[in-house]
Amino acid sequence: MEFGISTFGEIVPDKVSGKAFNAHKRVQELLQEAKLADEIGLDVFALGEHHRADYVISAPEMILAAAAAITKNIKFISAVTVLSSADPVRVFQNFATLDLISNGRAEIMAGRGSFIESFPLFGYDLNDYDELFIEKLDLLLNINQHEMVSWKGTHRASINNLGVYPRPYQQQLPIWIAVGGTPASVVRAGSLNLPLTIAILGGSPMQFTSLTNLYRNAAKKAGHDVEKLQLCINEHLYLADSAEQARNEFWIIYEKIMNKIGKERGWSKMSKQHFDDLCEPDGPLLVGSVKEVTEKLIYQHKLFNNTRFLAQIISGDIAHEKIMHSIELFGREVMPAVKAGIKMPISV
Repeated sequence: MEFGISTFGEIVPDKVSGKAFNAHKRVQELLQEAKLADEIGLDVFALGEHHRADYVISAPEMILAAAAAITKNIKFISAVTVLSSADPVRVFQNFATLDLISNGRAEIMAGRGSFIESFPLFGYDLNDYDELFIEKLDLLLNINQHEMVSWKGTHRASINNLGVYPRPYQQQLPIWIAVGGTPASVVRAGSLNLPLTIAILGGSPMQFTSLTNLYRNAAKKAGHDVEKLQLCINEHLYLADSAEQARNEFWIIYEKIMNKIGKERGWSKMSKQHFDDLCEPDGPLLVGSVKEVTEKLIYQHKLFNNTRFLAQIISGDIAHEKIMHSIELFGREVMPAVKAGIKMPISV
């Protein structure tokens, strides 16, 4: 199983046209995190695309390219590229360029995104939400498979036997589908034999086994080798030297972020008790000690048989030194312990 970290690059908005000190500081921190992740042997570094004042990453491939220049082995992927409001030609070109810079370490994670700001920003109708994603995914896969492209759709100008360049260092770019819980998207990924990432941000992980089963069944029905499917689970993670310290420190930023988003979406306010419940062994938050998080990841691997795990890192009111310490604990202690644990024979 591969292990990696992902982040959206949360910041306090600078609210200025120049001298964006908070944005500058956060980008430098992201590069430090990528370098550390590579040094401690993590497999993947992922950045999510957003178009809001409180997130610094609107062009993940740009920051990933900078990270590629200071690392050696780690893979780079978006988490996610909001494909519905992007041009698949430019998405492919940007990540093919990243692949050339990184000597073949680039991947794309395509999704609808959890926010809708990109639709009016780039001139798309939110009513076309699903149709845009399906059509643009079709074009992106076409470009990835063929140097010369002929394609016709509804929401983008047709392409008549034109080349898309540059081509990547790899024969093809790995293209993942990311979902939050939409069954149709899971079936699509399985039917197309594409790697799947499931973000578990709420609810019991056990509930998501219905999606992983649906994914494998769709792939099998389409005639694909289920044993070769790649499945990633993505959850929030924060580690400290003790479980109490981890919960106390993470609650401060998690409550602030989730209640801000919840207010926008009409969710009920998150309580400390709810947070503590999410941190329990059957909950989706990997917040606690090395031992606790290790045990949860081994348990979840038995549920999902996933080939990759992405730990979503939230920044904010926690000092960056503590975020770096959490990443280091994840890579140096949790990762080897989980790898050893999932190789152990299951007792009957």
